[in-house]
Amino acid sequence: MAVAAWLGKPTSATAIMDRVLLALVPAIGVAAWVFGWLLLVHCLVALVAGAGFEALCQYLRKRPVRPFVDRSTPVSCLLIAIGIPPSAPLWIPVVAVAVAILLAKELYGGLGRNVFNPAMAGYAAVLVAYPQSMTLVHAMSGATALDALRFRGGQTIEDIAANPAFGMLGGAGFEWVNAAALIGGLYLLAVGVVHWRIPVAVLIGVALPAVAFHDGGSSASLGSPVFHWFAGATMLAAFFIATDPVTAPGKAAHQWLFGFAIGALVFAIRAGGSYPDGVAFAVLIGNLATPVLDRLGHARTAS
Repeated sequence: MAVAAWLGKPTSATAIMDRVLLALVPAIGVAAWVFGWLLLVHCLVALVAGAGFEALCQYLRKRPVRPFVDRSTPVSCLLIAIGIPPSAPLWIPVVAVAVAILLAKELYGGLGRNVFNPAMAGYAAVLVAYPQSMTLVHAMSGATALDALRFRGGQTIEDIAANPAFGMLGGAGFEWVNAAALIGGLYLLAVGVVHWRIPVAVLIGVALPAVAFHDGGSSASLGSPVFHWFAGATMLAAFFIATDPVTAPGKAAHQWLFGFAIGALVFAIRAGGSYPDGVAFAVLIGNLATPVLDRLGHARTAS
């Protein structure tokens, strides 16, 4: 009976977040297996910090102090923690969660009123403020696959394929995390938590420019579509982050545009930006466009 309940479509915001938490378990477990158990410590620290900050806001607003009551905060905390390198100091997730909960969520009035995805706001803040602490170093190559691809000099794709930072499909380790996130994402699709439009649009947005700039693997190639799907945080972005119903547009056509733009921005930042993976910045830029797209939809309906 309990298993059947988890396979049914959720009917409340809390039930939706519970499904998202369950869907994150494979990605978190695989990430801890690949990158080390300290990632689980970061998850715990982020959750404790999130509970504390949410309780503080509830107390200051003279509301019942019940942290995690709607489960949105633990979702944000875990999305932040899974992206923080295990070697980062433990105060990094605390700062990221503080920005996410206090500024990106509660300052706007709480769940349902925030303009920016809280997890990406918190993650981007520490990424910009503490770049050295947020750099993931591969144990053998000294760089991730996205780093090796961008800073390879005149080498072709074949030349750098033997680099230990590369796996079979994408980045070493990251390909397994992305595969686990894909499994969790397919579960969210199956139980009706997310619609397929935005995830598909994000993946197409990443793939099309990758096809245009792949050119078979020369020294100018920027990587194949499959590589970009299974490198960085692509699948987490497609299924868990861009699909946030609060910060994504409501109209079907606008969701296609929103998802495609995020995917294309992820590729563009990877190809020419200052950061190896552009998920956080791409999503935040997409969030900025959401109110415009929603108002455009209302204007067309009114006319």
